[in-house]
Amino acid sequence: MSNRAERRREQRGSGGEGSSSRIMWILGGAGVLGIAIVAWNLVSSAVDGTVRGPVPIEYSSPQELLEMAAGIPSGNPDAPVRIMEFADYQCPSCRDFFQLAKPFIDMTYVEQGSVSFFFYDFPLFEGHQNAFLAARAARCAGDQDSYWAFHDRLFQTQSQWSFRADPASDFIGLAQEIGLNRDTFASCLRSDRHAEVVTANRRLGEQLGVQGTPTIMVDTGEGRAVRIQDWGIDNMRRVIDEALASTAARTAAPPSTDGG
Repeated sequence: MSNRAERRREQRGSGGEGSSSRIMWILGGAGVLGIAIVAWNLVSSAVDGTVRGPVPIEYSSPQELLEMAAGIPSGNPDAPVRIMEFADYQCPSCRDFFQLAKPFIDMTYVEQGSVSFFFYDFPLFEGHQNAFLAARAARCAGDQDSYWAFHDRLFQTQSQWSFRADPASDFIGLAQEIGLNRDTFASCLRSDRHAEVVTANRRLGEQLGVQGTPTIMVDTGEGRAVRIQDWGIDNMRRVIDEALASTAARTAAPPSTDGG
């Protein structure tokens, strides 16, 4: 595969650098990581070049891994609180979170500018054979500025494409449905484009202790992240409001003086 380094820079997008600086502390204790080589998924087609599983990636430090990974942002990039979702498009529980919990977060916090939301790919390709390709498809839609529209349609139609032997035609149909250029999208899908960043996101989640999907973290930039285990509206409101209050108090605190 050629030009991977160049593609990697393109794929980081607007969320990569900010994400690195905000969550570097989580990986701080991990030390220097060795080279991570993920086996090729044998389901990948030798005919059309479509990559359907993780690819080999190399990194020698947590910072390098963060530079390779990239969450997809929505909302105010300068918001004091960041919510990070690690999810799998083929995961029924992730669809439930999308339907039941995310609308509340979006309407109450993201659209008000107080919280930013980042989606990280965590395809459970061991049991969900189409999850990795779905993650790549969403990023191909993102190349045409339609990541979130495609993200929504993937979850809304999950039951239709999840167990197809090859859901590529479904994804191309969704791309047409939301007004994307069919040929451009299909060319991206039938390639290895975005395979490295999806692989890196999965690896990043593993380093952060993600074991299942969805995993939701609330980050205030204070050196810790709070996981939301219960998606009930009252519990989510409590956790997010506490995070906002904490950042507000930190901002309002007068600067310390040495005295004397």
